[in-house]
Amino acid sequence: MSEGGGSQSRCRVRFLLDDELVELDDIDPNRTVLQFLREDLRRTGTKEGCAEGDCGACTVVVADLDVTGKRVRARAVNSCIQLLPTLDGKELLTVESLGRDGLHPAQKALVDYHGSQCGFCTPGFVMSLFALYKGNADPGRRDIDDALAGNLCRCTGYQPIIKAAKAMYGEAPENGDWLHMPAGEGSDEDERVRRLKSVASDQSLCVEWGSRRFFAPRCVDEMADLLERHPEATLLAGGTDVGLWVTKHHRDLEVVVYTGNVEGLLDAGLTDQYIDIGGAVTLTDAMPLIIGQYKALEELFVRFASPPIRNVGTLAGNIANGSPIGDSMPVLMALGADLVLRRGAHQRTIALHDFYIAYQQTALRTAEFIERILIPLPNENEHVQSYKVSKRFDQDTSAVCAAFRLRLEGGIVAEFRAAYGGMAEIPKRARHCEEALIGEEWNEAGVNAALDALGSDFTPISDMRSSSEYRSQVCRNLLQRFFLETTGASSERVYSYGR
Repeated sequence: MSEGGGSQSRCRVRFLLDDELVELDDIDPNRTVLQFLREDLRRTGTKEGCAEGDCGACTVVVADLDVTGKRVRARAVNSCIQLLPTLDGKELLTVESLGRDGLHPAQKALVDYHGSQCGFCTPGFVMSLFALYKGNADPGRRDIDDALAGNLCRCTGYQPIIKAAKAMYGEAPENGDWLHMPAGEGSDEDERVRRLKSVASDQSLCVEWGSRRFFAPRCVDEMADLLERHPEATLLAGGTDVGLWVTKHHRDLEVVVYTGNVEGLLDAGLTDQYIDIGGAVTLTDAMPLIIGQYKALEELFVRFASPPIRNVGTLAGNIANGSPIGDSMPVLMALGADLVLRRGAHQRTIALHDFYIAYQQTALRTAEFIERILIPLPNENEHVQSYKVSKRFDQDTSAVCAAFRLRLEGGIVAEFRAAYGGMAEIPKRARHCEEALIGEEWNEAGVNAALDALGSDFTPISDMRSSSEYRSQVCRNLLQRFFLETTGASSERVYSYGR
């Protein structure tokens, strides 16, 4: 019987690879999927490039069941920052998996359209194309660009790869299996579902290796209990930050509690008042809910990292990280989001704008975690927008991220919120700017007063991303842009920042 899971826990990691069941019971829980593939299995098709989830050379696909339990979803992930025990109950697909019975349509299209030169990045591109192939039956150019946003190539200029992405659907066999048929097709999906159900378990997981422990609880109560008994534990969600602690900082994580299997944290939906998102819901699953209510935020979320990062990273994890340049926090602050925090059997609710205390310090107490994120639904006569300014359009860290929420009554500002990232040591609201506008007319004079007030809200620093002077100017410009867009001003005066 393993610690933390009672009589219902188990110590063996189980997952599928090439239609075979893999069972591991003597593994270092700090070991990454990439290390396991290259060093233990000698599957060297999966490459190590950056070891931090940026270049895409290590991309693999992880398949599991969707929320209905009736369909298979196949998503690209960065194996370099995924800890091996997180594969439990899932299926792992690598570039070798696709080529066992001849070239996969994604591979053949890359060959036909000369999408590979030096070849180092090619396996990662193949796996991102395969994830697109299994997730979208008819992708447009924006879908293709987004699917490839997490893969870098120094040789081809990307155009041959984009052509291959369009052509691979024409390579599908007439009577292929699930692996070779595009989204929505494949005669053996029922069999795939059955096999995934057979490897999944209702039991909690506890991996022990020397002094190290990896817990994967199944319910919120169990997770809360584990954290109270192991207050020193590292809480692991998608691993997009924690993975770097292992690969870049060479930290040894002695006790890890994984949120990815916790029922009660994986659900998301709409209530009468809120978009209600569980603490383990991935960015990929949370974003459509938010965009469905706030269409203007689509570009911000499309530019939020890359699909392999969004497929595992969680909204709660991005919030709890507390980075001053995290892109989700300013817009959630502007929308008036609340966090439901849990410690043991006790809950409390805190406004997101009160969550950050100092640089990467939050209001979370020992053994406390984010259980839910509550985002108010939109009101009438309300304008919401967010802007990200960075050197690249895709997959780049913000120099400045701004978010605004405005509600007018008869041309008077009844409610106004402005929040910024990159302007201070924490994401924060521009309180002086807000106060300068509330109760005033939404006109150029009122906005000019608010622009002056921004100087009292922020004293930005200079760093590798931009200078303090640049940040200060962009901070003002984005508020001006919001004013011009909400008043229907001529497009000649609205500049496209960050593109």
